[in-house]
Amino acid sequence: MSRDVISDEVWAVIGRMFPAVKSTGRPPVDRRKVVEATAWRYRTGAPSRDVPERFGNWNTIYKNFSRWAAQGVWARVLEQVQSMAHQRGELDWVASIDSTIVRVHQHGAALPRHTGGRIELHEVRR
Repeated sequence: MSRDVISDEVWAVIGRMFPAVKSTGRPPVDRRKVVEATAWRYRTGAPSRDVPERFGNWNTIYKNFSRWAAQGVWARVLEQVQSMAHQRGELDWVASIDSTIVRVHQHGAALPRHTGGRIELHEVRR
């Protein structure tokens, strides 16, 4: 099995969470292909335009991904998969938080800071 293909078992769980195909308008895009293309894209870190042609038109894939993100579909998929993994005891909720300190760039270190206090004017008032 190819790494970028979603198994039938996984698709049986998440496939029903994606919006149903409309009966009017343009021909429907295969939901599974869009999900597989999205998984490929995030696994490789590639931009949308570099999605292989076997997944379909990159713009169609991007538009579906974006629309589903706005509708909260991806969040529901994540919640469902996490819930199922937690129920089976396969999910470890331990988190590791990085405490790296970020410093300002050398050119920004000498800039004046306005802290909201009184600013004295050194002009002569007449």
